Amino acid sequence: MKTIDIVVPCYNEEEVLPLFVKETNEVIATIPDYKFRYIFVNDGSKDKTLEVLRSHAAQFANIKYISFSRNFGKEAAMYAGLKATTADYVIVMDA
Repeated sequence: MKTIDIVVPCYNEEEVLPLFVKETNEVIATIPDYKFRYIFVNDGSKDKTLEVLRSHAAQFANIKYISFSRNFGKEAAMYAGLKATTADYVIVMDA
C-alpha cells in the first residue's frame, strides 16, 4: 500500500482545524489503496492551535504534529514537515 503524508503548516488555526480534519478525512476515506497521515506544523501560534493538535493526535493515529517555539514563517513550517515525512508521496496544504 502506498503512503501519502499531508503536511499542514498552522498559524492561529484553532477554529478551522476540526473542520479541516473532518472534511479531509471524508475525502481520503474514498481513496482506496493509499494510507494517509497528517503532519501538522504549529508555527508558534498564539491561540489554542497546539491544544487542538494535541487533542487530535490523541484521537487519531494518523495525526502527528511538530510545534515551533515561536513563529518562523510558513516556509520553515513546510520545510520541517517535509523533513518529517517518510511517505511515498507528500501533499502540502493550508488549513
